[in-house]
Amino acid sequence: MNRFGKNFRLHIFGESHGPSVGITIDGVLPGIPLSAQDFTDDINRRRGGMAAGTTSRKEDDLPVFLSGIFNGYTTGAPLTIVFENNDIRSKDYDQIRQVPRPGHADFVAGKKFTGYQDYRGGGHFSGRLTLCLVAAGVVARKLMHTYQAGKNITCEAVLLEAGGMRDTEAGIQKALDMGDSVGGLVECRVQGLPVGLGEPFFDSLESVISHAVFSIPAIRGIEFGTGFAAAGMTGSAHNDVYLDETGRTATNHSGGISGGISNGNELVFRVAVKPTSSTPREQLTFNPATGEREAIQVKGRHDLCIALRVPVVLESVTNCVLADMLIEYQAYHL
Repeated sequence: MNRFGKNFRLHIFGESHGPSVGITIDGVLPGIPLSAQDFTDDINRRRGGMAAGTTSRKEDDLPVFLSGIFNGYTTGAPLTIVFENNDIRSKDYDQIRQVPRPGHADFVAGKKFTGYQDYRGGGHFSGRLTLCLVAAGVVARKLMHTYQAGKNITCEAVLLEAGGMRDTEAGIQKALDMGDSVGGLVECRVQGLPVGLGEPFFDSLESVISHAVFSIPAIRGIEFGTGFAAAGMTGSAHNDVYLDETGRTATNHSGGISGGISNGNELVFRVAVKPTSSTPREQLTFNPATGEREAIQVKGRHDLCIALRVPVVLESVTNCVLADMLIEYQAYHL
């Protein structure tokens, strides 16, 4: 549903054109210094309008703390953070009350919630809610750094491809020139993980990361280490040979995970991001009211390449998973 995590627990809420979006985080230790300024860098990385091909929607995105903070420190109580929605144009979405947009959740949301869903801007299905994930990632990173085993953990994600091109600027320009949207490939690398994060079978490290990653709208695939290329390799070529007692290996085809548990090497995975469903091009859809197919041109302000804004969100959900697992790890190593 709208909850994730076992020890570091998230509950996300809000709609794109509602009063606000927000997140409640449980499992935060008391005494962690936290202020609005701690969120600025990551929020700015996610912000639209900062690069060609991103939405022109402008929001202040200032975090408002409703609970869990007192005198600049976390209290240990559930931490609730909200972000106001101000720059909204709900009239752009009047059409989709009758005509679902191709590629969006409009049709299934209408069926599941029997027509009571907030359809404006995608409602609860909107990428707007990834702002809440970014906020949770900031808190998770601070929490990790309070644990001895998490002090040296760094997580960085980068856009590798846009529109199928390694030259990402050229890939974005291709979308602009075509008047269409394009997808992308984002890679995440985590350094400094201890050996032992992950709880096989069902809470293996790659299982939980994958679960969190697929909460990001537009993600269509994930691979760790060599990924799908491993299917064409021999076992002797794919095996990572150990070099010393720390578990360091000569290669990292496994992407830093063995048997569902971090093995001390760099954690490496990549995600495929689909083209934004809201493309400027006219498309065909089905109108349930008339029983006919008809042309639709999606209005509103949308990213032509949503992958541009995915790296910081990917880092954030990864940090949330790692913080959750570090809490459990500490219990094993008291």
